[in-house]
Amino acid sequence: MSVFALLLRFLCAIALLCFLCSSPTIILAQDEDPTVTQWNSWYMFFGNHRLSERWGLHTEYQWRREGLGACWQQSLLRIGADRYLKSGPMLSVGYAWIQSFPYGEQPVAYDFHEHRIWQQLILRHRAGVVDFQHRYLSEQRFLQRKEAAEHGYEHEEWLLRHRARYRFFMTLPLNDRTILPGTLFLAAYDEVFLGFGPGIGPNILDQNRLYLALGMQFTPAVQLQSGYLNHLVFKSDGIRAERNHTLQLALTINLDLRRAEEIP
Repeated sequence: MSVFALLLRFLCAIALLCFLCSSPTIILAQDEDPTVTQWNSWYMFFGNHRLSERWGLHTEYQWRREGLGACWQQSLLRIGADRYLKSGPMLSVGYAWIQSFPYGEQPVAYDFHEHRIWQQLILRHRAGVVDFQHRYLSEQRFLQRKEAAEHGYEHEEWLLRHRARYRFFMTLPLNDRTILPGTLFLAAYDEVFLGFGPGIGPNILDQNRLYLALGMQFTPAVQLQSGYLNHLVFKSDGIRAERNHTLQLALTINLDLRRAEEIP
């Protein structure tokens, strides 16, 4: 099977999965459509900076906006430590700070903060000219809950929720056999979010993200991607849902800070 046929089958399968997961007639069998359609934009920075042969630093910020940037949707800052294993996988552990805001047609009642501890494993392999990546991510989420007060909402408590994520990611170079400086490439992924543990409501399936983008590798360290994200969000009541058509613009800068004699 050719690389293009494999990519096409993957995208078709994910599109079918998104349709089945988001169709209210299949999931809820209700007369009124509980799924709203919205448009958002995410502007993102990523960096995995190599500090030594086995250790690195992960840095990330995502500026998530409603529409093309008119109002806040979410602010996300993530940092972590990367451990490069001899066999090729990468283990990471870190912390994230998130602030979420009311937006769209199904807004939350108030803006709230989240402190998140996360652990991830990344596996990579190659088939022909296509690079594949599997990311397994576990999150312990401390979510702020507020109570109505005389002048708005006041902090009440922190709620602990657990979530598991799996992302299948692939890149296909368009003008070379591998991604080098000057290479134009396609990138695609699907990521599933599953809630588990105490406090999880009827929506075990929390989110699904389907992504397709065009990327450019400018230097060994600098990469830019621009693409489309089909972002399904299932609300905690198990009834309402969002289909967010999202523009993504992502700048990646991966610095190699090792001493010259440490670089292979």
